[in-house]
Amino acid sequence: MGTFICPLLSLVNLHRMLLVLCFVVTTEASLVKKVSALYVFGDSTVDPGNNNYINTVFTSNFPPYGIDLPNHVPTGRFSNGKLGTDFLASYVGLKELLPPYLDPKLSNKEFITGVSFASAGSGFDPLTPTFSNVIPIAKQLEYFKECKKKLEGMLGSQRTENHMKNALFFISAGTNDFVVNYFSMPIRRKSYTLFTYQQFLLQHVKESIQNLWTEGARKIAVAGLPPMGCLPITITAKSNNSILERGCVDKLSKVARDYNLMLQHELSLMQQNFSSHAKAKISYIDIYRPLANMIEGHQNLGFDEVDIGCCGSGYLELGFLCNKNSYVCPDPSKYVFWDSIHPSERAYHDILLEARPTIDALVNG
Repeated sequence: MGTFICPLLSLVNLHRMLLVLCFVVTTEASLVKKVSALYVFGDSTVDPGNNNYINTVFTSNFPPYGIDLPNHVPTGRFSNGKLGTDFLASYVGLKELLPPYLDPKLSNKEFITGVSFASAGSGFDPLTPTFSNVIPIAKQLEYFKECKKKLEGMLGSQRTENHMKNALFFISAGTNDFVVNYFSMPIRRKSYTLFTYQQFLLQHVKESIQNLWTEGARKIAVAGLPPMGCLPITITAKSNNSILERGCVDKLSKVARDYNLMLQHELSLMQQNFSSHAKAKISYIDIYRPLANMIEGHQNLGFDEVDIGCCGSGYLELGFLCNKNSYVCPDPSKYVFWDSIHPSERAYHDILLEARPTIDALVNG
């Protein structure tokens, strides 16, 4: 497989410098053939705009979101540009931008090559999406089954079954369950210790994977949690002096590290179980280490700001608080975070670069 990653360039217009991220990828025919589609489930890290079509305030289909997308048009992605799953879709030779399933304008071709069912604000805990009135993971899986029926109508049952075997499935959620739910609301803390809540979430992860398996998925990737204590919004909320001392809150990041270890263990057990029945692969995608490396080694990696977002003050703004009246930093490519919780396009790009060996093994396994 040959890969060419263009350098990161900044172009100057009348008002500010815009980042141009080039991700030009050529792949061997064998790799492209092995990935028939990309189907994605989760939260705002992988939602390209499904929340535009439901009744929720948790949306981002307005400026300055999307300023580095083609034509600078906001789509509902919680970033200045592409998400990691957009880069993934490009990497495996499918499309440049992965569309939201709920977009009524989607063509049949889009269903065949892949869509995202994700909803910003969602989580594995069924309680989490109720806070923002967004789409639960269970409902996202129902939408996938609906999509599969559409494919069967177009391709027939046997071709759809083969299509599913060669499709890549990607799940990314969990941060909201801790940041928005467990550590911010008292409900779950009354019933669960931190450990039992982590186990509760992992049970839902396993149920989601099992449901996908039942529907024919054989190449499944599950993203771990980021260093939650390094998100600008958690630094602001949890630091003793969030203005002068903006270091990561390690006790929250430790929660993510512990959860990620448990997740890897459970995925390994599921891998062993499924492999005994049919050829399948379940892979853990490390989000924590790449983001932590960007933060800790930012000067060597070309990032100037690691503890505030590019939009607004960078301390609290996200969603409707990051809007057309907000200040926007001159060069988002110098920031690890776009708003107070979501990575910039460049950070997503670099995370995908780190994940390529895992993706290659999953696709070719």
